[in-house]
Amino acid sequence: MHREGADPHNMQLDDFLCDFCAQPWSEDRPFVEGHRGACICGRCLTLAFADLAIHFVSDQPRDGEACTLCLEPKPDSAHWRSPLDESKLACVNCVKRAAGVLHKDDEIEWRKPTAARDEA
Repeated sequence: MHREGADPHNMQLDDFLCDFCAQPWSEDRPFVEGHRGACICGRCLTLAFADLAIHFVSDQPRDGEACTLCLEPKPDSAHWRSPLDESKLACVNCVKRAAGVLHKDDEIEWRKPTAARDEA
């Protein structure tokens, strides 16, 4: 998402906002872009990936809702719903794809969350 009033011909980092938490892009907040400018930040992606891929906690889309990132309605797919804006959903496929993109980028220190292991 773009900040209201942003100049489309002179976009700055803080003109790009995460669709799920509305925080701006910054050096310590990496972003992945979906379709038509939808964005998810590394912090939201960490929460979404942990919920969907590790804890298997998901939310189902309501009638007519689509993934914010791919814009596709996927009624039978697992989704992560933003805790700050319940109208924003990310499907498990987009979350895993975005996590792969950030995880592979050597210039970004973001890594996929892993399950905590109990040490006995």
